Amino acid sequence: MAILEVSNLSKIFGQRHDRVRALNDLSFQVKAGEFIGIMGPSGAGKSTLLNILATIETPSTGKVRIAGHDLEALNERQQAKFRRDHLGFVFQDFNLLDDMTVGQNVLLPLTLQHHVQPDRAERLQMVSKHLNLDALLNAFPGELSMGQRQRVAAARAVITQPSLLLADEPTGSLDSLAATEFLRYLRQLNQQEKTTILMVTHDPFTASFASRIIFIKDGAFFAEVTRGKSREQFFDRIIDMEATVSGGGHSRVGTD
Repeated sequence: MAILEVSNLSKIFGQRHDRVRALNDLSFQVKAGEFIGIMGPSGAGKSTLLNILATIETPSTGKVRIAGHDLEALNERQQAKFRRDHLGFVFQDFNLLDDMTVGQNVLLPLTLQHHVQPDRAERLQMVSKHLNLDALLNAFPGELSMGQRQRVAAARAVITQPSLLLADEPTGSLDSLAATEFLRYLRQLNQQEKTTILMVTHDPFTASFASRIIFIKDGAFFAEVTRGKSREQFFDRIIDMEATVSGGGHSRVGTD
């Protein structure tokens, strides 16, 4: 079942002679439980796509459906509720509240949703176990490493059990060791909790933790690569496709 359906999506900024087409008739689907990477050159439309999926921006034409909801049909109040109920967000700047403990930061979305205490405690236990945060729940963000802060941000994003987790360059602020550790936790969430993830990244190593990569260029679908058994071979295929995208080659679909 498709949890995300993007159909003929276009986004135009500006007017008349200053018009810029950020997305150009883009279409793709994401099945429930998939871990998808979005890649493409600078200016390809990756950030615009993410903003539309997050209901921050509206498309010029086309449709987006998430968990059966047509985003265009939602008013502003309904969009805010939709974001709380169905979407989780992980960014490269962690957006943690410094005067709250790790546990309080993670629980914040449930607090805003007025969840009952037993449910809150159960969910906190679940996400802290998967992201190895048990020993850090009473610490404050200022006491944590960059990698630990990103794990807290991920826990906060998934504690509401979102239909779709949106990650925007989630390893951009991390060193290589912290990035690898975080990506392993992210993949574990995907495999064990069946969390559906859509991750925008420019980095082939980061992308290799996904199960499928969608390449976009000039705002349009260009190609996709699907992972097989080997992440190393998948990484090589991503590198090859990235070179094709940058070099102006023809679009195609492939598996490692």
